[in-house]
Amino acid sequence: AELRPYQQRGLAWLKEMDELGLGGVLADDMGLGKTIQVLALHATRRAIALEAETSAGPTLVICPTSLMNNWAREAQRFVPDFPVHIFHGANRSLDDLAADSIIVTSYGVVRSDAAMLGSIEWDLVVADEAQHAKNPRSRTARAIRQISHGVRIALTGTPVENNLSELWSIIDWSVPGLLGPLETFRRTIALPIERDGDRKATERLQRLVQPFLLRRTKTDEGIAPELPDKIERDVIVPLSDEQVTLYKATTEQVLAEVAGAEGIDRRGLILKLLTGLKQITNHPAQYLGETGPLEARSGKLDALDELLATANAAGESTLIFSQYVAMANLIVDHQQIRGQKIAVLHGGLSVKARQALVDQFQAGELRVLVLSLKAGGTGLNLTAATNVVHYDRWWNPAVEDQATDRAYRIGQTKAVTVHRIITQGTVED
Repeated sequence: AELRPYQQRGLAWLKEMDELGLGGVLADDMGLGKTIQVLALHATRRAIALEAETSAGPTLVICPTSLMNNWAREAQRFVPDFPVHIFHGANRSLDDLAADSIIVTSYGVVRSDAAMLGSIEWDLVVADEAQHAKNPRSRTARAIRQISHGVRIALTGTPVENNLSELWSIIDWSVPGLLGPLETFRRTIALPIERDGDRKATERLQRLVQPFLLRRTKTDEGIAPELPDKIERDVIVPLSDEQVTLYKATTEQVLAEVAGAEGIDRRGLILKLLTGLKQITNHPAQYLGETGPLEARSGKLDALDELLATANAAGESTLIFSQYVAMANLIVDHQQIRGQKIAVLHGGLSVKARQALVDQFQAGELRVLVLSLKAGGTGLNLTAATNVVHYDRWWNPAVEDQATDRAYRIGQTKAVTVHRIITQGTVED
């Protein structure tokens, strides 16, 4: 990969923070490449250590479970010379930890193994989607503070979601003590700003934070010309335990039937298998014909939750495409329970009802619209969207491109980020 100029500036800033031993918050917008900037920092640190004939310790990346495989894949792709290890699962171990390795783990594992992870001499500790530790009194925030070794880099596209105490929590982890004790911060800075709009308190906070927080958005002057109009990324997610069990059982059952079939029957069984496996990777409830429960059963749905939370906090609108109306309805049900204003556009709706949804979305009254690939893949103008999510993969990429072009078309004035959610090690992959 070749870093874009703003990413090179980000790397230079990270390197400076690292050399000073201070840490910081890289708060670039979603889609601007925070991951690759951190991987470049890891590689740069190792090159400097090699030149100085010294050794460097390992890097620890803490992220949501749904993003672990993504980190591992990006590391294997962009810094293939360094060993990458996912520290997760029942038999996890950090034996024979190489000095230049990248260890990827989840916030859940950090909560349970904080003491053990805290005993290791990390050179660099990275908290991705650091808003997971935004509540300073939560178990997660307390656990990541037990990892005391290494320079700390927090990554988040949304450094403030609801109040300034969240910013305090993220900065106090990455640069301990910068903003003082929480209660003092609340009394002298947060409350005057949030309640009274105090300009002096705002300027004081900006002066304190500015050297330690780097934030670029897609709309910043000088950033957009460096971006392609369409940023495409694969979001690699794991299967849940239930999905793994269903996937194996379905494969074994249908392959046994295939072995005894011939001709058109054999072809039909293979198509049935592929379709069933695609539905299992979406959500067990879709394959089993259930309406719920939906929480914590699908790696894809977990990843979608993360993605929408980030997009919503940034005030961005999102289109979600699925080839299955049943899955589209499950997504809507799940998000509505979480308080998301969302609707589904499918072939069963009248032309008038479809247009009403399009108008609401374009006017910003509806932030998230789920579309069936066949009904919403052509003919619609949905340029209010800056995020397009392909929840499942169609057989032909050209059909996906047509769907993406609902947002990426004449009239679109912003960069569009396309997220393809792919389950690792499955027929999709």
